Amino acid sequence: MINDVLNDADAKMDKSVQATREEFAAIRAGRANPALFAKITADYYGTQTPLQQLATFTSQDARTILIQPFDMGAMTAIERSIRDSDLGVNPSNDGKVLRCVFPELTEERRKDFIKIARAKAEDGRVSVRNVRRTAKQALEKMEKDGEVGKDDVTGAEKKLDGLTKSHTDAIDEMLKNKEAELLEV
Repeated sequence: MINDVLNDADAKMDKSVQATREEFAAIRAGRANPALFAKITADYYGTQTPLQQLATFTSQDARTILIQPFDMGAMTAIERSIRDSDLGVNPSNDGKVLRCVFPELTEERRKDFIKIARAKAEDGRVSVRNVRRTAKQALEKMEKDGEVGKDDVTGAEKKLDGLTKSHTDAIDEMLKNKEAELLEV
């Protein structure tokens, strides 16, 4: 029973770390990459659809992304959703592909991105701590119900604290790498 709670907590913490990693991928560093478009959706025949399902994305160079829609009827919706997003790019439409040229990052914009990265890292750490709290409550309930002994719960809580620390350390390491990537000119 205790192992089930710990394994479940570990899996959920892994998901929190993975979600934080995906959030970091959507933050632009000096290079443009298709992951920047992962959270953007477009109105496709009345349904909000992720851009990744409507087009292919290729990186032409460090600052340019080419977007080739699968359905040419979706081109204007894709163009509008990119323009309305917080990416800060204005796609140019040549009839077949959309070309997004990202401007050079200023020092001020880099610092803004670092603040965003820190906020996303804190959200990830909070998520990991919430999983820890839920698991700890489950362990305490097992002890209260007499299913397991106090010593077992104490040992499990130490393991849970170790899991929490390893997952928050992973998020901190990702944040450190993202900050270094953002400051790199």
